[in-house]
Amino acid sequence: MNIKLLSKTCSILSFLLLLNCGKKEEAPEVVLRPVKYVEVSYLGGDVIREFSGTAKTEKIINLSFRNTGIITELNMKLGQEVKKGDLLAKLDNVQARLNYESSIESKNSAESQMITAKLNLNRIRTLYEKGSSSLSDYEDAKNSYRTAVASFESSKRSVSIQQEQISYGYLYAPKEGVISSVISEIDENVNPGQVVGVLNAGSAIEISIGLPESVINKVKKDMQVKTSFTALPGETFNAKVTEVSPALDSNSSTYPVTVMILESDSRIKSGMAANVTFEFSVDRSIEKKLVVPASSVGEDGEARFVFILDGDENIATVKKQPITIGKLTPTGFEVESGLSIGQKVATAGLQTLLDGQEVKLN
Repeated sequence: MNIKLLSKTCSILSFLLLLNCGKKEEAPEVVLRPVKYVEVSYLGGDVIREFSGTAKTEKIINLSFRNTGIITELNMKLGQEVKKGDLLAKLDNVQARLNYESSIESKNSAESQMITAKLNLNRIRTLYEKGSSSLSDYEDAKNSYRTAVASFESSKRSVSIQQEQISYGYLYAPKEGVISSVISEIDENVNPGQVVGVLNAGSAIEISIGLPESVINKVKKDMQVKTSFTALPGETFNAKVTEVSPALDSNSSTYPVTVMILESDSRIKSGMAANVTFEFSVDRSIEKKLVVPASSVGEDGEARFVFILDGDENIATVKKQPITIGKLTPTGFEVESGLSIGQKVATAGLQTLLDGQEVKLN
């Protein structure tokens, strides 16, 4: 019985060994590291520079009252489209109404005094013509009447002003547009000039950017540029420079420049992050020199070097190449020797690349 059991066990083990021998081990999949690169170019060509900014509507209006009071009506919602003249909010206007009523009373009193002064002047004039009143009494009566008239005119102007103050308690849309922000609430006490909402009234989209002093003199009004948005990948839009500041912004140490997009697209929203691409022409008479980005140049104990990428459009082999560099320019280091036009060089991760390593071009 034991002999039969042993025989069966040996048969099973033999079968399993045959199965294992028939299987081939699968080679692990090699994942190539992606590497960013640029092609070696001449310094004497057109220089392309890109700057970041933020999109905004051409005309942004901060909405506020010109009077003090408590908000009793608020007809503003985020994204609401409004037309010019629409009532957006209203104040209780208690103080303004009290001042208006007080000015009405003052006007009525001044008018009564003016009428009384007029009657007194007529009476004194009659007595003076009959010789029953002196010239000084007549002159005093005339002066009293002139004072009363001036007081009445002043009170009428005060009534007009106070009536206008009441109108300041109503907030109307100054332009057609879209409400982009609502800051205040009903029953909130507000002061003159306090922003209660924001209206995007323009149809065009502008981008505000800051340019360094190295390129600001190359930028002119109406200069054509290209724009792109991180929210709209793969798409570019034509634009032009509309404003160039002649003064440095002390906060950012750059020169403010405004760019307007020439194409209307409802997908472009105020506040989107944008990139503006400028193409600056360089003097063609300058001797052509090779240039590589500063980020692509490394240094070891012997010399400066770059990593050349040899291969097709997808896979390449890394080769460490010593170079001699010249001066640093806004686009990178001038190359004196070691490279030729069109070669691909890595621009990131130099510390982790190895000579002879296979990589994927990114």
